[in-house]
Amino acid sequence: MQQGTELSAEKKYQLLKDISFKIKDTLDLNVILNHLLDSLKSVIDYDAAGIFVLSEAIEHPDYHFPGQKIGGIAKRGYEEHPVEADEMLSKGKGIIGYVINSKESLIIDDVRNDNRYIMGRKKTLSEVAVPIIKNGKAIGALDVESDRLSAFNQHHLEILQFFADASAISLEKAILHHQILEKKKLEEQMQIAKDVQLSLLPAQPPEIEGYEIAGVCIPTFEIGGDYYDYIKLDENYLAIVIADVSGDGIPAALIMASFRAMLRNQLKLNNDPAEIMNILNQQIPEISRKRDFISVFYAKLNFKEHICTYTNCGHNPPLLLRSNGKMELLEQGGAALNILEDAKFDFDSVKLEPGDQIIFYTDGVTEIFGNDLKEFGFERLQKVIRDSKDKSADEIITIIIDATKNYSGTKFYRDDFTLVVLKRK
Repeated sequence: MQQGTELSAEKKYQLLKDISFKIKDTLDLNVILNHLLDSLKSVIDYDAAGIFVLSEAIEHPDYHFPGQKIGGIAKRGYEEHPVEADEMLSKGKGIIGYVINSKESLIIDDVRNDNRYIMGRKKTLSEVAVPIIKNGKAIGALDVESDRLSAFNQHHLEILQFFADASAISLEKAILHHQILEKKKLEEQMQIAKDVQLSLLPAQPPEIEGYEIAGVCIPTFEIGGDYYDYIKLDENYLAIVIADVSGDGIPAALIMASFRAMLRNQLKLNNDPAEIMNILNQQIPEISRKRDFISVFYAKLNFKEHICTYTNCGHNPPLLLRSNGKMELLEQGGAALNILEDAKFDFDSVKLEPGDQIIFYTDGVTEIFGNDLKEFGFERLQKVIRDSKDKSADEIITIIIDATKNYSGTKFYRDDFTLVVLKRK
């Protein structure tokens, strides 16, 4: 464009149309911004041009430069210098740095007479630069340079501002696209984590003659901190465990996965429930933070003699419903793991008669709120269990799930929801 030529509304429209056509099939920021510089060349005759953005302003790994104040995202005609030797890029100095800091556009007829100028190329004599504004803040600058003196005027400034606005839109579009891709990648990784965690839970209950066993774990998020397990110890014994890590999401899931491995390893070495918990309590600090704790209920069922020996480490006491309708709580044990360094754990045993059943659960089962903000609670859970005592283990779980969802009026749980039912036929 010749000096003094204005950018008409028709020309702006045509430029926008041309730019939109060139970039319509791409969301690649590098491609988009280089198209902008190519389109700019058709209306301003420049010898060098660049789109420069503050490294901190763009959350994109390809354009975020640690230790570098400004990044040259798209450039034409500049000489290459090591970043550490370029005070504009490394420290934000020079005309470009000034424009970004001040949000002020500049036309410089002779750069040799401007003390703000830092040489980017030896042949440059005149320069025009405008800020790139996003959400009211200058995040970068669009710069054009010429080998001639006084090559730019106010109309060139207007044209450059038009392209700076287009650059801001392109930056926002590309960043949003990158965030969407990152979100999709995170969702895929979370699905993998969910699949891995589900693989750590029992695929199906063990077949024990004279018993029914069923379990379910419904995490609040894709993954959570609840855990249950059945572990065959030998031809007479089955270990049943239910546990809950404080908190939820990824941190809780990581701690729970480590706890599962530690527990299973201890079961190969030790058969005393209380002693196992004593040892785990000493090991838990190695895989958790000080504020984390794990409530655990561990039971060792002798399914030949029908004796269940257990220890309760700060967990919701399972409900033992006798065939005659009497309800007992399995409370004997100690504190949750990782609360007291020198904690000691006791154990107790119960005899299971035909028709007796034990319901193990985490607090996500009872701490469910209805529209009146009242908790589903322990008493309602007891009633549901009593009313369904003649059902199968699987049916009891389904009935409890339905009851809690009907009470809350939603299909979602605010906390991880885990149930295990052990029933002697």
